[in-house]
Amino acid sequence: MGADEREEESRLVTAGKTVSVFPAAAPDRPAVYLNTFEGEGGRIREALRLGGCPDFSLIAVSGLDWNHDMAPWDAPAVFRGGAPFTGGAEEYLQLLTDEIVPQAERCLPGPVSRRGIAGYSLAGLFALYALYQSDLFSEAASMSGSLWFPGFREYVLSREMKRRPERLYFSLGDREHRTGNPVMKTVRERTEELCSFFREQGVETVFRLHPGNHFRDAAPRTAAGIAWLLGERS
Repeated sequence: MGADEREEESRLVTAGKTVSVFPAAAPDRPAVYLNTFEGEGGRIREALRLGGCPDFSLIAVSGLDWNHDMAPWDAPAVFRGGAPFTGGAEEYLQLLTDEIVPQAERCLPGPVSRRGIAGYSLAGLFALYALYQSDLFSEAASMSGSLWFPGFREYVLSREMKRRPERLYFSLGDREHRTGNPVMKTVRERTEELCSFFREQGVETVFRLHPGNHFRDAAPRTAAGIAWLLGERS
């Protein structure tokens, strides 16, 4: 899709969240919902366009209270002096599915063919959590997902998703687990274990390692995960 064919961004505000809608050029295209920071959606959409990604709609939600909206339940702070997690993910997911999705999709050229959900860090954790709480999404991408989150491994292994996903994408920086933090150092072990679990369930699942720590190349890593979701189906 060339730059002259690309439709303009629409911006909505719902319950204090800013929703940036980058519509596909035509109806019956996939839509990907990305929880992220202000301005990241446009950068990621442009990177995907320049990379020749198939036509799709990107809906980027920002203005999030990360330690609340993205946290599935309460948990203590993982950094000394850091804020604790106050589990608001269930409430935010209801806002996303009941209000944000319908409003955003009224800005698109027509119905979507399927919906994916994606995110980085705590938003990557939320993307996976959402599949256990809603059947609205058929695929997810979790980039540097906070799968170290206390109790999340047990949650995944003891429950069934609301809808078996078509595809799951996971990635990490190859230095993310090299930390003295006893909670966060489990991130690679947890991610690889859950990837194996999903493959055993028959879900097409991929795990990628990128150079660097958690804070390196967040936007390109996010774009890579979304591109994989949108790739050719076997």
